[in-house]
This record gives sequence, structure tokens and C-alpha cells, in this order.
Amino acid sequence: MEYRKLTAEEIALLESRGCSASSWDGVMVADPFRPEHYRNVSFAGTVWLGTTEGSVDRGGAFSQPCGIYDAAVADCRIGNDVLINRIGNYIARYDIADRVVVENTARLTMEGPDSTFGNGVEVSVLNETGGREVPICDRLSAHVAYMIAMYRHDSELVRRLRSLISDYAESRRSSRGTVEEGVEILNSGAITNVYFGPAARVDGATRLTNGSIMSDPADPAYVGPNVMASDFIMQAGARVDDGAVMVHAFVGQATHLTRLFSAHDSLFFANCACENGESAAVFGGPYTVTMHKSSLLIAGMFSFLNAGSGSNQSNHMYKLGPIHQGVVDRGSKTTSDSYILWPAHIGAFSLVMGRHVSHPDTSRLPFSYLIESAGVSHLVPGVNLKSVGTIRDAQKWPKRDKRRTSDKLDFINFNLLSPYTVSKMMDGVALLDDIERTSGVTSETYSYQGMMIKASALRKGRRYYGMAIDKFMGNSVIKRLEGARLGSDEDIRRLLAPTLKAGAGEWLDIAGLIVPKSEMKRLTADITSGAVTTLAGVNDRLKALHESYYELEWTWVVENFRRWWGKECSELTAADIRQIAERWLGSVVTIDRMLYDDARKEFSSVARIGFGVDVTSDRNTRADFEHVRGWFERDPFVRMVLDHIDAKTALAEDLYSRLP
Repeated sequence: MEYRKLTAEEIALLESRGCSASSWDGVMVADPFRPEHYRNVSFAGTVWLGTTEGSVDRGGAFSQPCGIYDAAVADCRIGNDVLINRIGNYIARYDIADRVVVENTARLTMEGPDSTFGNGVEVSVLNETGGREVPICDRLSAHVAYMIAMYRHDSELVRRLRSLISDYAESRRSSRGTVEEGVEILNSGAITNVYFGPAARVDGATRLTNGSIMSDPADPAYVGPNVMASDFIMQAGARVDDGAVMVHAFVGQATHLTRLFSAHDSLFFANCACENGESAAVFGGPYTVTMHKSSLLIAGMFSFLNAGSGSNQSNHMYKLGPIHQGVVDRGSKTTSDSYILWPAHIGAFSLVMGRHVSHPDTSRLPFSYLIESAGVSHLVPGVNLKSVGTIRDAQKWPKRDKRRTSDKLDFINFNLLSPYTVSKMMDGVALLDDIERTSGVTSETYSYQGMMIKASALRKGRRYYGMAIDKFMGNSVIKRLEGARLGSDEDIRRLLAPTLKAGAGEWLDIAGLIVPKSEMKRLTADITSGAVTTLAGVNDRLKALHESYYELEWTWVVENFRRWWGKECSELTAADIRQIAERWLGSVVTIDRMLYDDARKEFSSVARIGFGVDVTSDRNTRADFEHVRGWFERDPFVRMVLDHIDAKTALAEDLYSRLP
């Protein structure tokens, strides 16, 4: 776009409308220039003004012509069809793109020689006293942050990753602020050294300092009333609203921090939802959820978490300071008023109830209940496998992925059963066997890691694990053979041969990304050696691993065939496949029946307490309940369970019909 200086006539008209300038020679305008679209404006330094042919709609009541009204503007470049109106102090050193609105706002300024807009800010996660700091940036993924925070044993890897982020932060450094196209900044206080991505909206923020609000027209970011934020990054689709406070914080894609939530030195990645409570030194992997005023998340690593009201943890034993940390593996829940004294490690998909001060480690026993009774921690292994809530969570997470941007930075595996959880269950079976053998099969209770396990719970847990492993391993085989012509044992073995060598051995959950440890070691070695030289290159490798998940998973299944089925995959016959399918179907149906029975509890007479107020008959109480909650047989989850049994039975019958 070409610019020119103002004419004498234009200057006179501007001055007649209350405008002034430190030097009119510093005001450069594009044609057509409309002086009538400027009123009570003070210009300072060099200012470039785009055209003002458009207008801003006021909700249908009226529209206002674009232009600048009641504002002071210094050293700015302003695009086309911009409305700047009622600026309390001034706008300085900002490049403002087309179709931006800045209105009723105290100040929008750049301070200091330059800024990286929150990129490179150090966030002290897990250990409040330091040692696991993660430098944030607007391209940070949960998985890169995980490696930086958790792989401190590999100092060169951490140094290289930090260097990649530092290089990226330097690429974002500028002496000028930027407001990208389509941004709205309304009714806000002081804004200093903040980058605004395309279509971002800020309405009513109290104070924003040193940050980036990344945004996507397909997935705008939003900052709402009374928000205070400093040293922060927000990604596309993020929402910070209703008085939330952020200090040294990262808000991932489609994550919401609202209703007075306070986040200090915390990372929250994709699809987290945090309201009312507070966090400090938290690594919040995808789908970390805390919704209650009395809840505190502190010094912990979480993902797919549902924190109940009053949940909190302690990282301070009043000796050497707040140095303790905890890990709660994916998919866990904490009930109301639960408490964990760090250090502790809670296994995947577990339920925590009560107060636990003996530093529990249930990482080898996933899908468990950890329940406190009379000051003692009791562990119930595997019982969460038959809980309706566990299955509902696994189904709802993919449906609640609110990310609308096509540029997704976190690679999330939603699978309930995977090599990560199934290998833990296999180890759990062996562990329960060892516990029973060591203490004797006649014992009524067993002690493990400061927790008590009832003999009946131990044996049931072993059974639950066995059925879940049968379900996963059998399903993998059947899916591999689905729709294929099986004319001979050789056909079966050919179809079951792995297509990738990678996938064997231990698997990891890298903040939502489930991958073989061997492949992570290969990636970290390439980062350390300098073979991967950019943050984008790291993310590309992680994406490739995510997209190869099912082929990598099958390699793991093949590796573990003898361990679980007692026979190598390459030795299987049609008779073996039939036996595997029968055992798989039996486990699937049994687990589904347990889920069905668990769902029925929600429709029991106890569940009807509180219904039928002011009625005198049980019939009317039941009618009130059914009109609110529905009928058990018609419940969508119940129908899903029954349909699942039918579908899996049909799948097995189809396989039988194709076997030689």
C-alpha cells in the first residue's frame, strides 16, 4: 500500500475536529483518506493510517464508521477498516492489521526496547523451588514440555530442547507489538507487550502483560472480564474468563480457565477445564479438569483428570521447603475432600477417596480404587474396569475435543486399553501373584507400599486384569483378520505378521501421546545429536509416531503373544484363533455385563431417594424419577452396552465363518 503526507487542507480539517500532532509530517495516510473519520486524536512520532471505508456493526442498533476517535496514538502502523475509539491513555509502538477494533481501553503499549511476548518465560512445574522449569512458547506441545520437565536425567536432551525453544523465542522478539487481522480489544485496562493473533477477542480484561494470545479465525482465543495475566501464552481456542488470574502460565488449545480460577507457574494443555479453584506448579496434561472453589492442584502431573470438590495435595513437609511432587497417571479421579501427601504416584484410571498420607505408589496397579478408612489406605486393584464411569469417560473425551484449528499441537491418544495400560495390567497380575505368594494364600489381608489389600480384592483384581488383557489382545487379533479371506493357517500367519519392527518393549504415556519407549529414545537421541534442529522438527516426529500408533501397537501385541497366550503369533493355527476369539468374546461379554449391572445401580431404590417430594406412594415416586432420569432399559449407555455385546458376538461369528 502506498502512503503520502497530509495536505494543508486535510491538516486544517483534522485540527478543526480536535486533532493534533507532534509533527504532521510524521502522519502518513493511504488513499482515499477521510479526515471526518478522526476526532480528538493526538498523533506522536511516525504513524501510518490505512483507509477507513468500512464500518463496525453495533449489534444491529447502529454502525460506526471506522477511524480513530478520542485517542492518542504514537509510532503505530494502522491497517484498513480499523476502529480505535475512547482510549484512556494511549496506543504506542503497535502494528495493527486490517479490521481491528480497539475501544474503551486504557492503554495498548510496548515498553522496553523489545519483547518476546511471553515466549521463553520459565514456568516452575512440579517443584516450586525449581529444577523442572519449562520455558514456554506459542508452539509448545504437551509432549515437548513433558520431556523438558521429566527427563532431567538426560541433561543434554533438556539443554537442546531448551535451546530450540530459546531460538524460537528469539525469532518472536520484536521492538513492536502486533495486533493481527480481525482482533477485537474492548472495555479493557492496561495492555503491555502482548501479541494478538488473528480473530482474538479481549473484552473486559483488567491487565495483560508480556504474553501472546495465539488465535485462529477458525478457533479464536478469548479473554473475558476482570482477567489479570502476566508472563503467559494462550493458544488457539483458549478461553480465560470471569476474573481468572494467570502468572507464569500456559493455556493450551481449547483450554478454559474461568470463574476466578488462579493459575501460578502452571501448564494446561489441550482441552483442560479449570474453574473456581487454584493451581500452583502444575503440569496439566490434556483434559485436566477441576471445577470447584475448594480444590487445589499443586506440584503434580495430571492428564485426563477429574478432580472432585475439596481435592488437594501437599508438597511441603515443613523441612526443606515445598520440594515434593506427585504424579497422577491418565484417567484418574479424586472424590470430594480427597487429599494426597506428596510424594506419591497414582496409577492410570484410578479413583482416590479420602486422605492418604503414606505416600502411596499404585503405578503398577492401574484401574484401582484407593480408599481411606480409619486413617489406613486400602487398595482395590482393577475394580475400575467394571465401572460405568470409566467407560463413559473414555467415550466422552474424543467427543469433547473442542479444538477447531487444523493445526493441532498436542497428539492425543484416547484409547482406554493400549500397550501402555495393558502392560501395566500384565505386570499387575504378576505383582498380585507375588504379594499373595509372599504373605501366603490363606491371608485375609495383604500389605503393599503402605496400603492394605483384602484377599478377596486381590483375587478379583487379578481376574479383572485377566479379562481386560484378553479383551485387548483378542480384539487386536480379530481386527487384524477382519474381512480377510482365511483359506489356510499360512494365510492367518501372513496377515498377523507385524509390518513394523518398532513397537516392542515398554510403552510410555507422554502427556497424552502413547508411544513405545524405544521410539522415544530414538527421538531423544536425534535431538541430542542435532539431527533434529527445530521445534517444528520435533513436533513432526511426534506426529508421525502418533499416526503410526496402530501398527506400532500390533508389533507389541505380537511380541507379547507367548507371554499371554503361550504361543508365538507365527505358530498360530485356525484352531488357536478360534480359541482366542472364544476367550475374547467371553471376557468382552463378562465385562459388559458387569458394566450393565453397575449402571443398574443408578436406577435402584436408593437412587430414587429425594424424588417424589410431596407424594405419598412409591408408584408416584418412581414416576417422578422416571420422568427426570428416564428408564433403565432406554438409557443410552445401557443400550450401548447391549448393542456392544451384539456387535462383538456378530464379529466373532463372522470370524468363525471365515476360518478354514
